[in-house]
Amino acid sequence: MPVAERLLRTKPTERIVAEGGRGEGGELRRTMSLWQLTLFSVGATLGTGIFVILGQAVPKAGPAVVLSFTLAAVTALLSALSYAELAGTIPVSGSSYSYAYATLGELVAWVCGWCLMLEYAVSVAAVAVGWGEYLNAFLHSLFGVALPDAVTRSPGQDGGVVNVTAIAIVVLATWLLLRGTSESATANAVLVLVKIAVLLFFCAVAFTAFDAGNLDPFVPMGVAGVTAAASQVFFSYIGFDAASTAGEEARNPRRDLPLAIVLSLAVVTAVYVLVALAAVGALPWTDFEEEGAEASLSHIADLAVGATWPGLVVSFGAVVAIASVVLTVLYGQTRILFAMSRDGLVPRVFQRVGRRRVPVANTVIVAAFVSVLAGLVPLGQLAEATSIGTLFAFAIVNVGVLVLRHRRPDLPRGFRVPIFPATPVLGAVMCLLLMAGLGGTTWLAFTLWMLVGLICYFLYGYRHSRLNAEVG
Repeated sequence: MPVAERLLRTKPTERIVAEGGRGEGGELRRTMSLWQLTLFSVGATLGTGIFVILGQAVPKAGPAVVLSFTLAAVTALLSALSYAELAGTIPVSGSSYSYAYATLGELVAWVCGWCLMLEYAVSVAAVAVGWGEYLNAFLHSLFGVALPDAVTRSPGQDGGVVNVTAIAIVVLATWLLLRGTSESATANAVLVLVKIAVLLFFCAVAFTAFDAGNLDPFVPMGVAGVTAAASQVFFSYIGFDAASTAGEEARNPRRDLPLAIVLSLAVVTAVYVLVALAAVGALPWTDFEEEGAEASLSHIADLAVGATWPGLVVSFGAVVAIASVVLTVLYGQTRILFAMSRDGLVPRVFQRVGRRRVPVANTVIVAAFVSVLAGLVPLGQLAEATSIGTLFAFAIVNVGVLVLRHRRPDLPRGFRVPIFPATPVLGAVMCLLLMAGLGGTTWLAFTLWMLVGLICYFLYGYRHSRLNAEVG
Protein backbone atom coordinates (compact mmCIF):
# COMPACT_ATOMS: atom_id res chain seq x y z
CA MET A 1 0.00 0.00 0.00
CA PRO A 2 1.44 3.43 -0.97
CA VAL A 3 2.56 5.70 1.89
CA ALA A 4 -0.12 8.30 1.12
CA GLU A 5 -2.87 5.67 1.41
CA ARG A 6 -1.43 4.42 4.70
CA LEU A 7 -1.44 7.95 6.14
CA LEU A 8 -5.08 8.52 5.20
CA ARG A 9 -6.37 5.03 6.00
CA THR A 10 -9.32 5.15 8.38
CA LYS A 11 -10.04 2.68 11.16
CA PRO A 12 -13.49 1.04 10.86
CA THR A 13 -15.97 2.48 13.34
CA GLU A 14 -17.20 -0.96 14.38
CA ARG A 15 -13.64 -2.00 15.21
CA ILE A 16 -12.98 1.12 17.28
CA VAL A 17 -16.10 0.45 19.34
CA ALA A 18 -15.35 -3.29 19.68
CA GLU A 19 -11.88 -2.58 21.08
CA GLY A 20 -13.23 -0.09 23.61
CA GLY A 21 -12.23 -0.65 27.22
CA ARG A 22 -9.48 -3.15 26.47
CA GLY A 23 -5.97 -2.45 27.65
CA GLU A 24 -2.86 -4.42 28.37
CA GLY A 25 -3.43 -6.43 31.53
CA GLY A 26 -7.15 -5.78 31.93
CA GLU A 27 -10.18 -3.69 30.99
CA LEU A 28 -11.55 -0.36 32.18
CA ARG A 29 -14.66 -0.63 34.36
CA ARG A 30 -18.03 0.85 33.32
CA THR A 31 -19.19 2.72 36.42
CA MET A 32 -20.13 6.28 35.38
CA SER A 33 -23.77 7.42 35.25
CA LEU A 34 -25.25 10.37 33.28
CA TRP A 35 -25.08 12.50 36.46
CA GLN A 36 -21.41 11.70 36.97
CA LEU A 37 -20.55 12.24 33.31
CA THR A 38 -22.27 15.64 33.29
CA LEU A 39 -20.47 16.70 36.45
CA PHE A 40 -17.23 15.43 34.96
CA SER A 41 -17.60 17.83 32.03
CA VAL A 42 -18.78 20.65 34.30
CA GLY A 43 -15.88 19.94 36.63
CA ALA A 44 -13.40 20.11 33.75
CA THR A 45 -14.84 23.40 32.51
CA LEU A 46 -16.51 25.52 35.17
CA GLY A 47 -14.06 27.70 37.04
CA THR A 48 -11.22 27.59 34.56
CA GLY A 49 -12.17 30.86 32.85
CA ILE A 50 -14.01 32.66 35.60
CA PHE A 51 -11.56 32.00 38.41
CA VAL A 52 -8.42 32.36 36.29
CA ILE A 53 -8.91 34.21 32.98
CA LEU A 54 -11.70 36.77 33.56
CA GLY A 55 -9.34 39.38 35.01
CA GLN A 56 -7.09 39.15 31.97
CA ALA A 57 -9.93 39.37 29.43
CA VAL A 58 -11.74 42.44 30.81
CA PRO A 59 -8.96 44.92 29.84
CA LYS A 60 -9.30 43.70 26.24
CA ALA A 61 -13.09 44.10 25.90
CA GLY A 62 -14.34 46.18 28.83
CA PRO A 63 -17.90 45.43 30.01
CA ALA A 64 -18.45 43.73 26.65
CA VAL A 65 -16.49 40.79 28.05
CA VAL A 66 -20.03 39.44 28.65
CA LEU A 67 -20.42 39.35 24.86
CA SER A 68 -17.00 37.73 24.56
CA PHE A 69 -18.12 34.88 26.82
CA THR A 70 -21.33 34.58 24.78
CA LEU A 71 -19.45 34.50 21.47
CA ALA A 72 -17.08 31.87 22.81
CA ALA A 73 -20.10 29.90 24.08
CA VAL A 74 -21.78 29.93 20.66
CA THR A 75 -18.56 28.66 19.09
CA ALA A 76 -18.28 25.99 21.78
CA LEU A 77 -21.95 24.99 21.29
CA LEU A 78 -21.51 24.39 17.57
CA SER A 79 -18.58 22.10 18.28
CA ALA A 80 -20.33 20.56 21.31
CA LEU A 81 -23.20 19.41 19.07
CA SER A 82 -20.69 17.76 16.74
CA TYR A 83 -18.97 16.14 19.72
CA ALA A 84 -22.35 14.91 20.95
CA GLU A 85 -23.11 13.18 17.63
CA LEU A 86 -19.72 11.50 17.37
CA ALA A 87 -19.66 10.54 21.06
CA GLY A 88 -23.01 8.79 20.62
CA THR A 89 -21.76 7.06 17.46
CA ILE A 90 -18.21 6.14 18.55
CA PRO A 91 -18.43 5.84 22.37
CA VAL A 92 -14.77 5.25 23.23
CA SER A 93 -12.08 6.94 25.34
CA GLY A 94 -10.16 8.60 22.52
CA SER A 95 -12.53 11.56 22.11
CA SER A 96 -11.76 13.58 18.96
CA TYR A 97 -8.64 11.48 18.29
CA SER A 98 -10.80 8.38 17.77
CA TYR A 99 -13.38 10.34 15.80
CA ALA A 100 -10.67 11.59 13.42
CA TYR A 101 -9.29 8.06 13.04
CA ALA A 102 -12.70 6.84 11.91
CA THR A 103 -13.35 9.72 9.51
CA LEU A 104 -10.18 11.42 8.25
CA GLY A 105 -7.42 8.85 8.61
CA GLU A 106 -4.42 8.02 10.77
CA LEU A 107 -2.28 11.09 10.10
CA VAL A 108 -5.11 13.49 10.88
CA ALA A 109 -5.95 11.41 13.96
CA TRP A 110 -2.37 11.71 15.15
CA VAL A 111 -2.39 15.49 14.61
CA CYS A 112 -5.68 15.69 16.52
CA GLY A 113 -4.30 13.55 19.35
CA TRP A 114 -1.18 15.72 19.45
CA CYS A 115 -3.41 18.83 19.74
CA LEU A 116 -5.31 17.13 22.56
CA MET A 117 -2.04 16.61 24.41
CA LEU A 118 -1.55 20.36 24.17
CA GLU A 119 -5.18 21.04 25.16
CA TYR A 120 -5.41 18.73 28.16
CA ALA A 121 -1.89 18.66 29.59
CA VAL A 122 -1.29 22.39 29.19
CA SER A 123 -4.74 23.42 30.45
CA VAL A 124 -4.18 21.34 33.59
CA ALA A 125 -0.92 23.19 34.14
CA ALA A 126 -2.55 26.59 33.54
CA VAL A 127 -5.33 25.91 36.03
CA ALA A 128 -2.83 24.61 38.58
CA VAL A 129 -0.98 27.93 38.33
CA GLY A 130 -4.23 29.81 39.03
CA TRP A 131 -4.94 27.50 41.97
CA GLY A 132 -1.72 28.65 43.62
CA GLU A 133 -2.82 32.29 43.36
CA TYR A 134 -6.11 31.54 45.12
CA LEU A 135 -4.37 29.50 47.78
CA ASN A 136 -2.23 32.53 48.57
CA ALA A 137 -5.26 34.83 48.64
CA PHE A 138 -7.03 32.44 51.00
CA LEU A 139 -4.07 32.17 53.38
CA HIS A 140 -3.57 35.93 53.37
CA SER A 141 -7.25 36.59 54.16
CA LEU A 142 -7.44 33.96 56.90
CA PHE A 143 -4.05 34.21 58.61
CA GLY A 144 -2.54 37.42 57.25
CA VAL A 145 0.38 35.49 55.74
CA ALA A 146 1.33 34.49 52.24
CA LEU A 147 3.56 31.83 50.79
CA PRO A 148 6.91 33.05 49.40
CA ASP A 149 6.96 34.16 45.75
CA ALA A 150 9.73 31.64 45.15
CA VAL A 151 7.26 28.74 45.52
CA THR A 152 4.06 30.34 44.14
CA ARG A 153 5.37 31.95 40.95
CA SER A 154 6.97 30.61 37.80
CA PRO A 155 10.52 31.50 36.74
CA GLY A 156 10.57 34.90 35.05
CA GLN A 157 7.86 36.30 37.33
CA ASP A 158 8.74 38.50 40.28
CA GLY A 159 10.74 36.36 42.69
CA GLY A 160 9.58 33.12 41.10
CA VAL A 161 11.78 30.02 41.20
CA VAL A 162 9.46 26.96 40.96
CA ASN A 163 5.67 27.03 41.37
CA VAL A 164 5.50 24.37 44.07
CA THR A 165 1.81 25.04 44.81
CA ALA A 166 0.86 24.23 41.22
CA ILE A 167 2.82 20.99 41.38
CA ALA A 168 1.15 20.08 44.68
CA ILE A 169 -2.40 20.17 43.28
CA VAL A 170 -1.35 18.02 40.30
CA VAL A 171 0.10 15.44 42.71
CA LEU A 172 -3.12 15.44 44.77
CA ALA A 173 -5.29 14.91 41.67
CA THR A 174 -2.99 12.10 40.53
CA TRP A 175 -3.42 10.34 43.87
CA LEU A 176 -7.22 10.47 43.50
CA LEU A 177 -7.09 9.12 39.93
CA LEU A 178 -4.92 6.20 40.99
CA ARG A 179 -7.52 5.19 43.58
CA GLY A 180 -10.05 4.40 40.83
CA THR A 181 -12.54 5.96 38.41
CA SER A 182 -15.57 5.63 40.70
CA GLU A 183 -13.74 7.28 43.61
CA SER A 184 -12.51 10.08 41.32
CA ALA A 185 -16.04 10.71 40.01
CA THR A 186 -17.44 10.93 43.55
CA ALA A 187 -14.74 13.37 44.66
CA ASN A 188 -15.35 15.45 41.55
CA ALA A 189 -19.10 15.63 42.20
CA VAL A 190 -18.48 17.10 45.66
CA LEU A 191 -15.96 19.62 44.32
CA VAL A 192 -18.25 20.75 41.50
CA LEU A 193 -21.18 21.39 43.85
CA VAL A 194 -18.88 23.47 46.07
CA LYS A 195 -17.70 25.41 43.03
CA ILE A 196 -21.23 26.24 41.85
CA ALA A 197 -22.26 27.30 45.35
CA VAL A 198 -19.25 29.63 45.64
CA LEU A 199 -19.88 31.25 42.26
CA LEU A 200 -23.54 31.84 43.11
CA PHE A 201 -22.39 33.36 46.41
CA PHE A 202 -20.05 35.68 44.48
CA CYS A 203 -22.92 36.80 42.23
CA ALA A 204 -25.12 37.53 45.24
CA VAL A 205 -22.37 39.64 46.83
CA ALA A 206 -21.28 41.44 43.64
CA PHE A 207 -24.82 42.40 42.64
CA THR A 208 -25.20 44.29 45.94
CA ALA A 209 -22.54 46.70 44.61
CA PHE A 210 -23.81 46.68 41.01
CA ASP A 211 -23.56 50.09 39.30
CA ALA A 212 -25.06 50.43 35.82
CA GLY A 213 -22.62 53.26 35.17
CA ASN A 214 -19.80 50.74 35.14
CA LEU A 215 -21.29 49.31 31.95
CA ASP A 216 -21.04 52.62 30.05
CA PRO A 217 -19.49 52.58 27.50
CA PHE A 218 -20.34 48.93 27.00
CA VAL A 219 -17.96 48.26 24.09
CA PRO A 220 -15.03 50.66 24.71
CA MET A 221 -12.51 48.60 22.74
CA GLY A 222 -14.77 47.96 19.75
CA VAL A 223 -15.65 44.72 18.02
CA ALA A 224 -11.95 43.85 17.72
CA GLY A 225 -11.69 43.93 21.52
CA VAL A 226 -14.70 41.64 21.92
CA THR A 227 -13.25 39.16 19.43
CA ALA A 228 -9.78 39.26 20.97
CA ALA A 229 -11.21 38.62 24.44
CA ALA A 230 -13.43 35.83 23.04
CA SER A 231 -10.36 34.10 21.61
CA GLN A 232 -8.78 34.19 25.06
CA VAL A 233 -11.82 33.24 27.14
CA PHE A 234 -12.58 30.34 24.83
CA PHE A 235 -10.02 28.68 27.07
CA SER A 236 -12.71 28.76 29.75
CA TYR A 237 -14.94 26.44 27.71
CA ILE A 238 -12.28 23.80 27.29
CA GLY A 239 -13.48 20.74 29.13
CA PHE A 240 -17.09 20.32 27.98
CA ASP A 241 -15.78 17.42 25.90
CA ALA A 242 -14.36 15.68 29.01
CA ALA A 243 -17.32 13.29 29.10
CA SER A 244 -16.30 12.01 25.66
CA THR A 245 -13.02 10.75 27.12
CA ALA A 246 -15.00 8.50 29.49
CA GLY A 247 -16.71 6.58 26.70
CA GLU A 248 -15.26 3.26 27.87
CA GLU A 249 -16.19 3.81 31.51
CA ALA A 250 -19.78 5.04 31.00
CA ARG A 251 -22.67 2.70 31.79
CA ASN A 252 -24.79 3.73 28.78
CA PRO A 253 -22.40 5.67 26.52
CA ARG A 254 -24.55 6.04 23.38
CA ARG A 255 -27.33 7.75 25.33
CA ASP A 256 -25.43 9.46 28.15
CA LEU A 257 -22.37 10.94 26.42
CA PRO A 258 -24.30 13.31 24.09
CA LEU A 259 -26.60 14.40 26.91
CA ALA A 260 -23.71 15.03 29.31
CA ILE A 261 -21.84 17.17 26.76
CA VAL A 262 -24.81 19.42 25.95
CA LEU A 263 -26.06 19.69 29.54
CA SER A 264 -22.64 20.60 30.90
CA LEU A 265 -22.14 23.36 28.32
CA ALA A 266 -25.56 24.84 29.16
CA VAL A 267 -24.74 24.97 32.89
CA VAL A 268 -21.29 26.43 32.32
CA THR A 269 -22.47 29.15 29.91
CA ALA A 270 -25.23 30.34 32.24
CA VAL A 271 -22.85 30.63 35.19
CA TYR A 272 -20.08 32.33 33.17
CA VAL A 273 -22.33 35.06 31.76
CA LEU A 274 -23.92 35.70 35.16
CA VAL A 275 -20.57 35.96 36.96
CA ALA A 276 -19.00 38.13 34.24
CA LEU A 277 -21.95 40.56 34.38
CA ALA A 278 -21.78 40.72 38.18
CA ALA A 279 -18.02 41.36 38.07
CA VAL A 280 -17.99 44.23 35.55
CA GLY A 281 -21.07 45.74 37.20
CA ALA A 282 -19.42 45.79 40.62
CA LEU A 283 -15.97 47.05 39.52
CA PRO A 284 -15.14 49.56 36.74
CA TRP A 285 -13.48 47.70 33.88
CA THR A 286 -10.53 50.08 33.94
CA ASP A 287 -9.68 48.80 37.45
CA PHE A 288 -9.03 45.29 36.14
CA GLU A 289 -5.33 44.65 35.70
CA GLU A 290 -3.86 41.74 33.79
CA GLU A 291 -1.00 41.34 36.23
CA GLY A 292 -2.13 39.48 39.32
CA ALA A 293 -5.59 39.02 37.81
CA GLU A 294 -5.75 35.36 38.77
CA ALA A 295 -7.48 36.16 42.07
CA SER A 296 -9.72 38.97 40.75
CA LEU A 297 -13.03 37.51 41.99
CA SER A 298 -11.81 37.56 45.59
CA HIS A 299 -10.80 41.20 45.20
CA ILE A 300 -14.20 42.17 43.75
CA ALA A 301 -16.08 40.36 46.53
CA ASP A 302 -14.08 42.23 49.18
CA LEU A 303 -14.70 45.61 47.54
CA ALA A 304 -18.43 44.95 47.15
CA VAL A 305 -18.95 44.43 50.89
CA GLY A 306 -16.08 46.49 52.26
CA ALA A 307 -14.79 43.54 54.27
CA THR A 308 -12.45 40.61 53.78
CA TRP A 309 -14.74 37.67 54.59
CA PRO A 310 -16.47 37.47 51.15
CA GLY A 311 -13.10 37.24 49.43
CA LEU A 312 -12.16 34.55 51.94
CA VAL A 313 -15.20 32.49 50.94
CA VAL A 314 -14.47 32.91 47.22
CA SER A 315 -10.81 32.02 47.71
CA PHE A 316 -11.71 28.92 49.72
CA GLY A 317 -14.18 27.84 47.06
CA ALA A 318 -11.57 28.31 44.35
CA VAL A 319 -8.92 26.42 46.29
CA VAL A 320 -11.30 23.50 46.71
CA ALA A 321 -13.11 23.65 43.38
CA ILE A 322 -10.38 24.40 40.87
CA ALA A 323 -8.95 21.09 42.00
CA SER A 324 -11.85 19.43 40.12
CA VAL A 325 -10.61 20.95 36.86
CA VAL A 326 -7.15 19.50 37.44
CA LEU A 327 -8.67 16.14 38.36
CA THR A 328 -11.02 15.77 35.38
CA VAL A 329 -8.76 17.18 32.68
CA LEU A 330 -5.84 15.07 33.88
CA TYR A 331 -8.19 12.08 33.64
CA GLY A 332 -9.09 13.01 30.05
CA GLN A 333 -5.46 13.23 29.00
CA THR A 334 -4.68 9.75 30.31
CA ARG A 335 -7.67 8.19 28.52
CA ILE A 336 -6.74 9.74 25.18
CA LEU A 337 -3.20 8.39 25.50
CA PHE A 338 -4.75 5.03 26.46
CA ALA A 339 -6.60 4.95 23.12
CA MET A 340 -3.55 6.09 21.12
CA SER A 341 -1.41 3.43 22.78
CA ARG A 342 -3.93 0.73 21.91
CA ASP A 343 -3.53 1.76 18.25
CA GLY A 344 0.24 1.56 18.54
CA LEU A 345 0.85 5.27 17.96
CA VAL A 346 2.42 5.83 21.39
CA PRO A 347 4.31 3.29 23.58
CA ARG A 348 2.42 0.33 25.06
CA VAL A 349 3.10 1.50 28.62
CA PHE A 350 0.19 3.97 28.28
CA GLN A 351 -2.41 1.16 27.93
CA ARG A 352 -1.34 -0.99 30.87
CA VAL A 353 -4.21 -1.38 33.33
CA GLY A 354 -3.54 -1.90 37.05
CA ARG A 355 -5.52 -3.87 39.62
CA ARG A 356 -7.84 -0.91 40.28
CA ARG A 357 -8.74 -0.92 36.56
CA VAL A 358 -6.90 2.35 35.86
CA PRO A 359 -3.84 2.98 33.63
CA VAL A 360 -1.31 3.54 36.42
CA ALA A 361 1.92 4.15 34.48
CA ASN A 362 0.05 6.38 32.04
CA THR A 363 -1.32 8.53 34.88
CA VAL A 364 2.05 8.89 36.59
CA ILE A 365 3.88 9.84 33.38
CA VAL A 366 1.26 12.45 32.43
CA ALA A 367 1.31 13.89 35.96
CA ALA A 368 5.09 14.23 35.86
CA PHE A 369 4.95 16.09 32.52
CA VAL A 370 2.15 18.39 33.70
CA SER A 371 4.01 19.12 36.95
CA VAL A 372 7.02 20.38 34.99
CA LEU A 373 4.80 22.71 32.94
CA ALA A 374 2.88 23.93 35.98
CA GLY A 375 6.03 24.60 37.96
CA LEU A 376 7.99 26.43 35.26
CA VAL A 377 5.66 28.19 32.76
CA PRO A 378 3.57 31.38 33.46
CA LEU A 379 -0.25 31.31 33.19
CA GLY A 380 -0.92 33.63 30.22
CA GLN A 381 1.34 31.73 27.85
CA LEU A 382 -0.25 28.43 28.88
CA ALA A 383 -3.82 29.66 28.33
CA GLU A 384 -3.33 30.89 24.77
CA ALA A 385 -1.29 27.84 23.75
CA THR A 386 -4.15 25.67 25.02
CA SER A 387 -6.81 27.63 23.09
CA ILE A 388 -5.19 27.22 19.69
CA GLY A 389 -4.68 23.47 20.09
CA THR A 390 -8.26 23.03 21.25
CA LEU A 391 -9.77 25.09 18.44
CA PHE A 392 -7.86 23.04 15.88
CA ALA A 393 -9.12 19.77 17.41
CA PHE A 394 -12.69 21.13 17.50
CA ALA A 395 -12.49 22.08 13.81
CA ILE A 396 -11.46 18.50 13.00
CA VAL A 397 -14.45 17.14 14.95
CA ASN A 398 -16.85 19.35 12.97
CA VAL A 399 -15.36 18.14 9.69
CA GLY A 400 -15.52 14.56 11.00
CA VAL A 401 -19.30 14.81 11.42
CA LEU A 402 -19.67 15.87 7.78
CA VAL A 403 -17.44 13.05 6.54
CA LEU A 404 -19.06 10.29 8.65
CA ARG A 405 -22.60 11.34 7.68
CA HIS A 406 -21.53 11.08 4.03
CA ARG A 407 -19.60 7.80 4.27
CA ARG A 408 -21.64 5.92 6.87
CA PRO A 409 -25.22 7.27 7.02
CA ASP A 410 -26.29 3.79 8.22
CA LEU A 411 -24.45 3.92 11.57
CA PRO A 412 -26.62 4.02 14.72
CA ARG A 413 -26.36 7.47 16.29
CA GLY A 414 -27.42 8.33 19.83
CA PHE A 415 -27.70 12.00 18.79
CA ARG A 416 -27.82 13.89 15.51
CA VAL A 417 -26.55 17.43 14.95
CA PRO A 418 -29.52 19.74 14.22
CA ILE A 419 -29.63 21.90 11.07
CA PHE A 420 -27.15 19.67 9.28
CA PRO A 421 -24.83 20.47 7.48
CA ALA A 422 -24.92 24.15 8.46
CA THR A 423 -24.09 23.52 12.13
CA PRO A 424 -20.79 21.61 11.70
CA VAL A 425 -19.72 23.86 8.79
CA LEU A 426 -20.33 26.99 10.87
CA GLY A 427 -18.64 25.32 13.85
CA ALA A 428 -15.46 24.70 11.86
CA VAL A 429 -15.48 28.26 10.44
CA MET A 430 -15.94 29.82 13.91
CA CYS A 431 -13.05 27.78 15.29
CA LEU A 432 -10.78 29.00 12.49
CA LEU A 433 -11.87 32.62 13.07
CA LEU A 434 -11.04 32.42 16.78
CA MET A 435 -7.70 30.83 15.93
CA ALA A 436 -6.98 33.81 13.68
CA GLY A 437 -7.57 36.14 16.64
CA LEU A 438 -4.68 34.65 18.63
CA GLY A 439 -1.24 36.29 18.64
CA GLY A 440 1.76 35.59 16.45
CA THR A 441 3.77 34.13 19.33
CA THR A 442 0.97 31.64 20.00
CA TRP A 443 0.89 30.64 16.33
CA LEU A 444 4.65 30.20 16.32
CA ALA A 445 4.48 27.95 19.39
CA PHE A 446 1.62 25.97 17.80
CA THR A 447 3.56 25.52 14.54
CA LEU A 448 6.62 24.28 16.41
CA TRP A 449 4.43 21.91 18.45
CA MET A 450 2.94 20.50 15.22
CA LEU A 451 6.40 20.02 13.68
CA VAL A 452 7.58 18.14 16.77
CA GLY A 453 4.40 16.05 16.61
CA LEU A 454 4.95 15.10 12.97
CA ILE A 455 8.55 14.12 13.71
CA CYS A 456 7.35 11.91 16.59
CA TYR A 457 4.72 10.32 14.35
CA PHE A 458 7.11 9.41 11.53
CA LEU A 459 9.84 8.24 13.90
CA TYR A 460 7.53 6.12 16.10
CA GLY A 461 3.80 6.18 15.39
CA TYR A 462 3.91 5.36 11.69
CA ARG A 463 6.33 2.50 12.26
CA HIS A 464 4.39 0.97 15.19
CA SER A 465 0.82 1.57 13.98
CA ARG A 466 -1.26 -1.57 14.37
CA LEU A 467 -3.39 -0.56 11.37
CA ASN A 468 -0.32 -0.18 9.13
CA ALA A 469 1.19 -3.44 10.40
CA GLU A 470 -1.84 -5.33 9.08
CA VAL A 471 -1.18 -4.33 5.46
CA GLY A 472 2.56 -5.08 5.56
